[in-house]
Amino acid sequence: MLKIAKPPNLTELAYLSVRQSLVDGSLGEGERLTEESLATQLGISKSPIREALTRLESEGLLCIEARRGAYVRMFSGKDVSDLYELRELLEVHAVGLAVITPVFLLELAESIERTQIHLQAGDRMAHVEEDIRFHNLISTATGNEELRRILENLNHKSLLCRSKTFGLSATTAPVSHSRIYLALKEGDRGLAQKAMRDHIQFVRDSLLRSLGGSESKVVSEEDAGVVVSS
Repeated sequence: MLKIAKPPNLTELAYLSVRQSLVDGSLGEGERLTEESLATQLGISKSPIREALTRLESEGLLCIEARRGAYVRMFSGKDVSDLYELRELLEVHAVGLAVITPVFLLELAESIERTQIHLQAGDRMAHVEEDIRFHNLISTATGNEELRRILENLNHKSLLCRSKTFGLSATTAPVSHSRIYLALKEGDRGLAQKAMRDHIQFVRDSLLRSLGGSESKVVSEEDAGVVVSS
């Protein structure tokens, strides 16, 4: 007998659909979302929509308030500074703890290659997802589950910020990631930590400049590419 295909999880499908619209800019900051309109657009009931919106709120992408309902989160300069300050602190720490193995290095190299492919294709969503995956590989390699969980949450919260910096600093991602990778490959953790710090500060400052709220000096990143060998 043939197996009956498992029906799609409507909550997951609703979550992915709204998340895609957040990342590609179809839904702008402060834009209101209603269960009724989303249910009509997606052709499903309100229940999975409600669950999807709650999940997106827990990830810091939406705000849900009494009487106002759900709306796309708006990031102030202070929000961005606070978020990236914490990311810098924890991700630099993660680089110092990561257990370096051949498999780990191969995964980093493959992630960098995929990032380059997504950039060439202009695929914003795939690029953002791969950027998050690269950083998650490092936090996972620490073996510290609490650190991995916290960084995963921070990465979700910075999803909208990453989307906004796509046109500002996305082309530097392969170069920055390659510097981190090559330093880890050589066993130079100090250099890898510096590369991670510079990378996060550069993206942060690019975003703050776009918001018009930064007086800080931008950390420069060379335009020259870095050859990655797995």
